[in-house]
Amino acid sequence: MFSKSKINDPGPKTGTEAEKADKKDEKGPTMSDTSTPSTPKAKPPASVLSADLTITGDIKTTGDVNIEGTVEGDIRAHLLTVGEGATVKGECIADDVVVNGRVVGKVRGLKVRLTSTARVEGDIIHKTIAIESGAHFEGSVQRQEDPLNNKSGSSFSSAPKAATSAAPAAEAAKG
Repeated sequence: MFSKSKINDPGPKTGTEAEKADKKDEKGPTMSDTSTPSTPKAKPPASVLSADLTITGDIKTTGDVNIEGTVEGDIRAHLLTVGEGATVKGECIADDVVVNGRVVGKVRGLKVRLTSTARVEGDIIHKTIAIESGAHFEGSVQRQEDPLNNKSGSSFSSAPKAATSAAPAAEAAKG
């Protein structure tokens, strides 16, 4: 009833096809051989600093951080969440900052949210801010188009620092 057609059968390789096959074997697959698009890598889970952990020093990551313990130092992250029982003594810089616990220091973020359990003692520099009823906040609030561009001179500055050798060079030129 069904018969195999010879139309789809591969014929003998011609000289150029045989050469291409040999070269492919030598070099491995070529760009045209990879027909499946590469799948994007999954976003890694947030780093969690547990409630019984105390860190003295700065934290810097391009990922997400969830603080449940105590940090004495500056924090730079993509998404920073300060847990309800957490305390951060230092500057918090992130694209998104959610404060449920206590922060003593400056907060910089594109989006900053203080929940009803938040206690912040320091200035907030933001692009957008939300402060829930019940949050405690002492400090100033300033809106900036680019709050992550640090002008205070912290070690987490995303902008290059100005050259400090300009003044001595100017003095030497005078003399």
